[in-house]
Amino acid sequence: MQRIQLGNTVFEGENDVYLFDGDTTALIDTGVSLPSVREELQSGLAELGISFGDVDEIFLTHWHPDHSGLAGEIQAASGATVRIHEADAPLIDGSQRSLLEDPAAQRAQFDDWGMPEEPRAELQAFLGNVMEDLRGEPVDTTPISDGETFVVNGTELSVVHLPGHTAGSVAYEFEAEEDRLSERADRPPGREAFVGDVILPEYTPNVGGADTRVEDPLGTYVESLDSIVERGWNRAWPGHRYPIDDPPARAATILEHHRRRTQRVVDSLEEEGPADVWTVSARLFGDLENIHILHGPGEASAHLDHLQRAGVVDRNDDGVYALCEESPDVDALFPSPARRSNV
Repeated sequence: MQRIQLGNTVFEGENDVYLFDGDTTALIDTGVSLPSVREELQSGLAELGISFGDVDEIFLTHWHPDHSGLAGEIQAASGATVRIHEADAPLIDGSQRSLLEDPAAQRAQFDDWGMPEEPRAELQAFLGNVMEDLRGEPVDTTPISDGETFVVNGTELSVVHLPGHTAGSVAYEFEAEEDRLSERADRPPGREAFVGDVILPEYTPNVGGADTRVEDPLGTYVESLDSIVERGWNRAWPGHRYPIDDPPARAATILEHHRRRTQRVVDSLEEEGPADVWTVSARLFGDLENIHILHGPGEASAHLDHLQRAGVVDRNDDGVYALCEESPDVDALFPSPARRSNV
């Protein structure tokens, strides 16, 4: 397996594309459909004697354009099979439009969040300019589901559905080569995974704004983090930056980050009073720009929704959230293995 790093100035930074070469040439993710990134991927593949026309299989971790953008172009050149979880497939095969590309859905969502006109116009201008460049060519997808397995040059890739960041986010679990094994005695020997954006080495993946289709985005993501802890992978190969040498610990760290953020939301409502999603987002993150105008209120909405489902807050007809009790026990909302883990 080879890792090819690509530039990315739009989202989380440096994208990772993973190559399996042999009788079958396969890619895990493709990078974004920008000329500079296309050239980087073509150059990285060419150093290994491979062109777009040689690719047989593409395994996508989720639908976001910085992971799927070049899939259609590669498929057009090679006839490659493009596999993606069934929940995300419609967003890259053209049968559905995401919030990033649907002005009517944007209006409804931004109204629901209470987003003012000025940041709304800035975000819509940003999305209009960016998505025109990033969309990429149409993709004929082959939907996959949790538990399916595929063998690539003797390596078995098992699909693990880990929703939250998107509805169809997956990891591809595999048995690693011996020279990459962790020496930790508390882990199953050799199990690793390509994880896309489910966990990242530096950032906490956005929930709520990254895919507004996800029901109970924070609760769903917490379950995915718990699953990573329980699986005990030795190493994770994310969609950005560098490998994660202790995925369970990283998942537990991200879970704790969300517990603290939920506490901040509660403190905000307790100290500064009831508020809509946009106001809570401003209290948490301050002024935002470009894609963060979407991700900030999306994240705030995910936490408020989680609190509402637990009966801690209530929302009125104007979209304003208020606490139902004083000083609620936020820890009780996160009784998960990821928080209890001592990895």
